[in-house]
Amino acid sequence: MNLKTVSRLAGLAFTVLAAGSALADPGPVRIIGGPSVGCIAGAVQLPAQGPGFQTIHVAISHFWGAPSTVAAIEQLGRDAQAAGLGPLMVEELSRHFGGPIVGGHASHQHGLDADIALDTSRRQPLSAGERETIELTSLVRPDRRGVRLDKWNENIVTLLRLAARLPQIDRVLVNPAIKKQLCDTVTGDRSWLRFIRPWYGHAAHMHVHFRCPVGQASCVDIPPPPAGDSCDASLQWWFDQLDAPPAKPGPPKPPPPMPPECKAILAGQG
Repeated sequence: MNLKTVSRLAGLAFTVLAAGSALADPGPVRIIGGPSVGCIAGAVQLPAQGPGFQTIHVAISHFWGAPSTVAAIEQLGRDAQAAGLGPLMVEELSRHFGGPIVGGHASHQHGLDADIALDTSRRQPLSAGERETIELTSLVRPDRRGVRLDKWNENIVTLLRLAARLPQIDRVLVNPAIKKQLCDTVTGDRSWLRFIRPWYGHAAHMHVHFRCPVGQASCVDIPPPPAGDSCDASLQWWFDQLDAPPAKPGPPKPPPPMPPECKAILAGQG
């Protein structure tokens, strides 16, 4: 090996180490705004895989979040693995500095959200190609009034229970039919059902949302879920809407203004 080659390899090693150091020390965390209009500085990246989880749809998804969010997902992976579930499939957190995500997500803007597939049946990690092309299967019947019993199993309940008990969890969004299935079948301790909230879509994945970490004065929490298991008229409302005539579409609403503090953060200046 000649001196020129040694020098080139040394330079490459320094570049890799420098990049690693930058990722290891992203700077102080600053979370501004809320899930639908906000940003984050000091985000960290979820590893491509770890004990009990792996990322999917990598080419079109984003995997940055508050350190507490990334730690919670890693904990959920370990908890799911200990419970005998297949590797979790994580498909969206936030952009590096937060802000709007192209493609229909109205939230995921300040590093405190994550989408995780509800399919726990796969026993082995996906290949690189499968991670990009996998299509998540809906658990909800075409009439949207119940789950597909051929796809439903107790492992899904276990995963939702584990997610609802994560530190700093605010809520776990699922399709109303999935919430109804839990209301109809869960016995014993039902306290965790408070954090499982019905929302549009979410037939194949859950959306986990965390509360603002302590000390983040510019982070805006949404109102907490009401007390109780929410297996009441508030849940029935979602199914009543299926019989209601479709509302006439109105003019598109302009996006809410971004907090002024986000300007420099979204420009990548911290």
